[in-house]
Amino acid sequence: MGLAGSASSLRGPARVRASGVALLLAITASSMVALAQEWTEYVSSDDRFATLFPGIPAVRAITWDSEYGAVYPGRVYSLDAGRRHYSVTVIDYSDSKAIHQARTNWTEADDPASSQYWRIDKIASVAYAATRLRQRGGEVTYDAWHHIDRVPGHQLQITNSDGSRTFAAIYLHQDNLFIVEATVPRGTPPQGIFQQGLRFIDEEGRRIRYEWDENGQLIPQTR
Repeated sequence: MGLAGSASSLRGPARVRASGVALLLAITASSMVALAQEWTEYVSSDDRFATLFPGIPAVRAITWDSEYGAVYPGRVYSLDAGRRHYSVTVIDYSDSKAIHQARTNWTEADDPASSQYWRIDKIASVAYAATRLRQRGGEVTYDAWHHIDRVPGHQLQITNSDGSRTFAAIYLHQDNLFIVEATVPRGTPPQGIFQQGLRFIDEEGRRIRYEWDENGQLIPQTR
């Protein structure tokens, strides 16, 4: 009997043992990948967040074209580890009103004074960032609301044309939009430790977590 016949003839405990070995190998491989990267906490006092990176990220300034024609300043914190890419993009909406009032491309429909699109631009920023991620292409395999410490946001998982996978999360906290991305090669474990590692901090570096008060309103608490 050939090898194919031998494999198909597994029954009962033998089949369970074979499945167990396969599972153990998969867990071991995943653990080896995780251990190969030394994850350390990175803290940005400028943009008031902390997260885990497998090393020290590079930081560069960028500009961000918004949904409503404004251009905002931002920073990208990024690191490449082999074929894996990690980044946190932070867009600063704190001067949204002044930026919209200085625009020369507005029309009567989005007049900054009467329509107050500087407010709408910030409110809609999570949905717009998610749209931009979808427009890159690839197959979206997960697309849903999410939160970290009860800060609302959105998560996306995208399988790219080369088989790599992008795990993205977007959150709006106070005046900053956070876009977290990890792209990993085909057939390798997802980077949940990076995608879920984001936390928001106050000016003293304390973690902010929102809790409901007696009226059902979310209020910030520090830890």
